[in-house]
Amino acid sequence: MKIDIKQISEGEESVVIRYKDLTPTLGKIISVLNGDDNRLRGKTDEGEVFFTPDEILYLESVDDKVFAYTGDKVIRIEGSLSTFMNEQEDESFFRCSKSMVINVGRVSALKSLSSNRIDATMESGEHIIISRRYASDFRRLLKGDR
Repeated sequence: MKIDIKQISEGEESVVIRYKDLTPTLGKIISVLNGDDNRLRGKTDEGEVFFTPDEILYLESVDDKVFAYTGDKVIRIEGSLSTFMNEQEDESFFRCSKSMVINVGRVSALKSLSSNRIDATMESGEHIIISRRYASDFRRLLKGDR
């Protein structure tokens, strides 16, 4: 990628981005320039959308693709669940199984299940099972011991 930076003494500042493919890196640069650096970019059947992390109920990895579920949309996002978790600065997202991440702030009810699993009911009414591998960490998170 070639970068041209020029200082001007008068006139309006501007940024021109020319690209062949809109990569995730370019998407982030555009988000920062638009002042939307807390917003995420993804695709739905209707096209490209921007959304905030707190709109997400949960994320799921299916066939090496990551989908973010909001109350009314399923949004395909770039990267992996691990990448998403590393990029989030707050602890509102929790890895609840190998293929899922939940937004703890959007959980409306919890129920203990057999085999040390937890049933998390999301605000949408969907039930997400927190696997026994992650259940003890989730309990520590709820107690504030994390």
